[in-house]
Amino acid sequence: MRVVIAPDSFKGSISAAGAAAALAAGWRRIRPGDDLVELPLADGGEGTLAVLAAAVPASRWHEALVSGPVDAQVMAAWLEMPGNVAVIELATAAGLTQLAELQPLAAHSFGVGELIGHALDAGMRRVLVALGGSACTDGGTGALAALGARFLAADGLPLARGGGPLRQLAAVDLDGLRQPPPGGVSCLTDVRAPLLGPAGAAAVFGPQKGAGPADIIALEEGLARLAALLGGDPAEPGAGAAGGCGYGLAAAWDATLLPGAAELAAIAGLPEAVAGADLVITGEGRYDATSLHGKVVGAVCSMAVSTMTGMPVVIVTGQLALAPPPGTRAVELASLAGGTGAAVRDAAHWLAAAGAELASAGSERA
Repeated sequence: MRVVIAPDSFKGSISAAGAAAALAAGWRRIRPGDDLVELPLADGGEGTLAVLAAAVPASRWHEALVSGPVDAQVMAAWLEMPGNVAVIELATAAGLTQLAELQPLAAHSFGVGELIGHALDAGMRRVLVALGGSACTDGGTGALAALGARFLAADGLPLARGGGPLRQLAAVDLDGLRQPPPGGVSCLTDVRAPLLGPAGAAAVFGPQKGAGPADIIALEEGLARLAALLGGDPAEPGAGAAGGCGYGLAAAWDATLLPGAAELAAIAGLPEAVAGADLVITGEGRYDATSLHGKVVGAVCSMAVSTMTGMPVVIVTGQLALAPPPGTRAVELASLAGGTGAAVRDAAHWLAAAGAELASAGSERA
């Protein structure tokens, strides 16, 4: 039996590679002779670089000291792939995990632009930016400022960094903005949200970054001012990704917004792996209404269903908040562990238990 194990990370508990290894270890306890393909995936959020580095062995790691989401410097990594392609993971320079205390109005993406600049200085001809896990809601103005754009108040002085000051935005000067690389820029988005409105960057994702009701109003006003001055398409799916960084890079730097999970799955070789499999196992920390829209689980399910055989798919999740789609089965780690807390504390153990349970079911079918 050939089984493809292609999970996302279980945020806060285990990486995608760790989850795949644990599921495989549990399966092998029951069916050691089966052919298991471990294919950890990402959707453009944390872990994207690690997934690509594993999928493309010729890749090279680089590091640079850049501004963190509230100015304190951080050491951030970027990946050089064959063909002079740079992959930037926004979360390494402007991620939520880098903050001891959330700062929804002050957090910014300046370090992301610095990281892109390092890649361009190294001769990269194409840039992929993974837009997930951000701490900021600045519409990408920080990243663009690091690349030479100027965002000015009514007195002609540059605004302070962050999403909060954008309410005072009076003018945008792109004359000094560095040119994009000749091979173009693509943003890998983990959500398909627009920039503005009740489904946009501030309203939906602001609370995850510490924004209260007044903060959300302020951030929305700032993003609306930015859109009025910068142009582009704030309604484009993915424009609201990473606090509007998708919008800013698309509007000012002509970036293409792509669903990250599907793009990364293709690079990692999921279509080829699924084509010869008898079973596909995927997973994430919480399966809910967002899981089939731009996330790893949705990409894996779509790819499996699109094969000629329509092979079975199992979703392993820490918490099951929604019934899985028709033709799939779900295993909830919280149920196996007797509670969510236990599942999070020892995710590897309970993922191995899930793998063993699924292998036992495979033995019964065989």
